[in-house]
Amino acid sequence: MDMPWMWERIVRWGLEEDVGHGDVTSWTIFEAEHWGRIAFMAREALVVAGLPAMPAICRVLPELTVELAVNDGQRVAPGTALAWLAGPTRTVLAAERVLVNILQKLSGIATMTRRVTERLEDLPTRVLDTRKTTPGWRDLEKYAVRQGGGVNHRAGLDGGILIKDNHIAAAGGIWPAVQKAREKVGPLVAIEVEIDRLDQLDEALSASPQAILLDNMPIPDMAEAVRIVNRRVFLEASGNIRLDNVRAIAETGVDGVSLGWLTHSSPAVDIGADWREGV
Repeated sequence: MDMPWMWERIVRWGLEEDVGHGDVTSWTIFEAEHWGRIAFMAREALVVAGLPAMPAICRVLPELTVELAVNDGQRVAPGTALAWLAGPTRTVLAAERVLVNILQKLSGIATMTRRVTERLEDLPTRVLDTRKTTPGWRDLEKYAVRQGGGVNHRAGLDGGILIKDNHIAAAGGIWPAVQKAREKVGPLVAIEVEIDRLDQLDEALSASPQAILLDNMPIPDMAEAVRIVNRRVFLEASGNIRLDNVRAIAETGVDGVSLGWLTHSSPAVDIGADWREGV
């Protein structure tokens, strides 16, 4: 859910971090009555994400006004104006870098996610994110994944049961781990279990989870797992999935591919803030 508070929180954090006790450069050069505006421009082809930060900063700094030119999730060409921010020059320049940072980071995630989803657009496989996010930015980074056409996996540890290799090792096996989890939760809570070898699949299926994660499996083993499972549970592939092999993995028939690097390694895109005289 995209709530205004999460955008206000990040712009407040950004302003506190960047402005500190005041922008000494702008305060020494410009008088309080000096006004102007900035145009936020795409300097490369990209998928937009992060525009809700613009009205959010206006709620934090009500002397500012914003005009949006495009929508999040929209693909734009180089030279496209994304938004304009207007107000007292001191305030506009204090807000500029915070907004550019947010837009570049989130649009980078959305752009990379779109590159992945387009490679699979004729296949039913879902592109999923993970919990490998920047601390404090998870809601926003997962928002950016959605703008790129991806699907959010669980938002946190409280979002579902995912029994991974360390849980299995500590519990003494897949079966006891799943059964102990099932004893403690209601029937509507989904359980997913991770395996990294094909010979674990029968034990995983016998525990009747709702989903099985195939971690770092060779592609032929994934294909065999799909054949054995035969749509009885949701199959998620994860680990060592790249742009150059994601389609081959999806073509095995897995239901989803999860990519941690969408949120932790997508490069920021190039967005500029260009000064405009007047309002």
